[in-house]
Amino acid sequence: MAKQKPSVNRPPAPPPAGVWTSREAYLLAAICLLCGLAAGYLFRGSASPGNALAGTDIPSGGKAPAPEAASQPASKESLRPLATPLLKALELDPKSLNTLVQLGNLYYDHQVYPEAIRYYQRALEIRPNDVNVRTDLGTAYWYSGFAEKAVEEYQKALAIQEHYPQTLFNLGIVKLEGLKDPEGAIAAWQKLLEKNPQYPEKERVLGLIEQAKQRKKARP
Repeated sequence: MAKQKPSVNRPPAPPPAGVWTSREAYLLAAICLLCGLAAGYLFRGSASPGNALAGTDIPSGGKAPAPEAASQPASKESLRPLATPLLKALELDPKSLNTLVQLGNLYYDHQVYPEAIRYYQRALEIRPNDVNVRTDLGTAYWYSGFAEKAVEEYQKALAIQEHYPQTLFNLGIVKLEGLKDPEGAIAAWQKLLEKNPQYPEKERVLGLIEQAKQRKKARP
């Protein structure tokens, strides 16, 4: 999403059976079942609408989508052949932002979220104002079950770039599904559409706003 985006924050929300990193990509998963989530998907930190092709992992650029939320997660051990070249490169240059983000993306895409979080955090120590990576970190937290930490990272990203559409989208999803806060979700999505009038997923967002309004009405 990133690249159901986040970005960027879970005990309130159980992790999905299976999924935005810092690349121009969509997490194109139609209505995923995430802790009761019946609408939407999270974007990656840098999303390119309609992009469903795999690509190269690089920070703040490139194109590569995450796997769908329903796909089977891998394990850290099973990813060792893919991770080893990057880990060796990191030994040579522990402050390589590109390598850290690539590792984060690798583990994120295969749903090994604790490792993704670890490398995204290290990348943000080097570049704390990277909105894409911070959004991805938030979304990795969300899929790990930490909704509040996801929201915290999304809010940090929005403090840097307050109208960033993918972060606002993800924030709405986590507010609604993780924090059971339909008002907060509606506010995030309305701001998304207000500040990004040409947003390509406008109709989807309008539908999510209506769903959140119905949930608000249905509350005791």
